[in-house]
Amino acid sequence: MRQNSNIFERNVPGTTALLQKAVVGIAGCGGLGSNAAVALVRAGVGRLILADFDQVELSNLNRQYYFRDDAGRDKVDALAGHLRAINPDIKLDLHRRKLTPRDIPEIFAPAGLLIEAFDRAESKHWLIESWCRAFPRRHLICASGVSGKGATSAIKIRSSGYIHLVGDEQTDISMGLCSARVAIAANMQANIAIDILTTQKDG
Repeated sequence: MRQNSNIFERNVPGTTALLQKAVVGIAGCGGLGSNAAVALVRAGVGRLILADFDQVELSNLNRQYYFRDDAGRDKVDALAGHLRAINPDIKLDLHRRKLTPRDIPEIFAPAGLLIEAFDRAESKHWLIESWCRAFPRRHLICASGVSGKGATSAIKIRSSGYIHLVGDEQTDISMGLCSARVAIAANMQANIAIDILTTQKDG
């Protein structure tokens, strides 16, 4: 059997050791959060802090990293099983709860950066405010406008200081959700995180 360390033998040179020391928080384990988590674990991030209050539903399977046998399970538990199947050495902090602004400083204190993966705009707003208040010099990677299909070139990254926003900033959930478009945004969030963690001293 191949050694677990060989999972990362094709990584970009010099990134694995840095990523294995990293701690990343993910607020929400739906379409954005579950797919971003998988990308981060495949890249070699050593520890994830996952928070979500919801259970897996069959309607989630068109875009979220879950399977039919996961239906009815807490998302954080189901996702944890899939992440450990990729890398058994991954360290996971699991929080089965609906987050509030007061939770952010406590739950995500160990995280070097946070990926925002909420559905509702109002939740995104208070999360950004809470994070920036608690950790003004830590990066926050958000998403807004990932609904619909196609229009790949409309999905952009806009950064201001320590805040990074992925999406087209226009589409809303009423347009429906396509697996490919959601996964593109989630992987862009993960890619920003990987770049920060491997190149920036304050990431």
